[in-house]
Amino acid sequence: MTQARETVTFKPGEVILYPGVPGPRERAYRVLKGLVRLEAVDEEGNALTLRLVRPGGFFGEEALFGLERGYFAEAVTEVVLEALPQEPSPEVFKELAQHLAQALAGSYRRIERLATQRLKNRMAAALLELAETPLAQEEEGGIVLHATHDELAAAVGSVRETVTKVIGELAREGYIRSGYGKILLKDLKGLKELAQARGEGR
Repeated sequence: MTQARETVTFKPGEVILYPGVPGPRERAYRVLKGLVRLEAVDEEGNALTLRLVRPGGFFGEEALFGLERGYFAEAVTEVVLEALPQEPSPEVFKELAQHLAQALAGSYRRIERLATQRLKNRMAAALLELAETPLAQEEEGGIVLHATHDELAAAVGSVRETVTKVIGELAREGYIRSGYGKILLKDLKGLKELAQARGEGR
């Protein structure tokens, strides 16, 4: 007999998990629908996106091992999550390990971009990554990304004021068109070339 899924729903902006040692009732989760952001926040309130968890991905695995958590998990869109049992099946453990290996590889790429690329190149990479999440929609004229400058700043490890300048530069050069709370990705090929370029960091 297949055990029924235990699911929970969160609205956009709701915090799902907080930093610290997981409590006895905390669980690890698989995302069934929506997008979850894992982010670190410093004492001044500046956020850094560590990774985005899309449908099929896992987060909160610290609860399975009693490890301290160093990030917030926040619902970016409305999300539906499957709460994993305290002792997942071997099949689920295998899926979890596979996902974490992919997440770690993505973290390595982001660290490399921080060290070797200028902000403009990192922004191009971040826009392309966000274009593959529920924040993006196919509309007439191309892919439209619904994201604020604060969210973009967290994605590239910068501040909103600097990101606003870079967004303006990308718009003037024809890569994107920027509007209130949304960005049209006009030149995907150009953004990919920009994202792959290497140069002096920062």
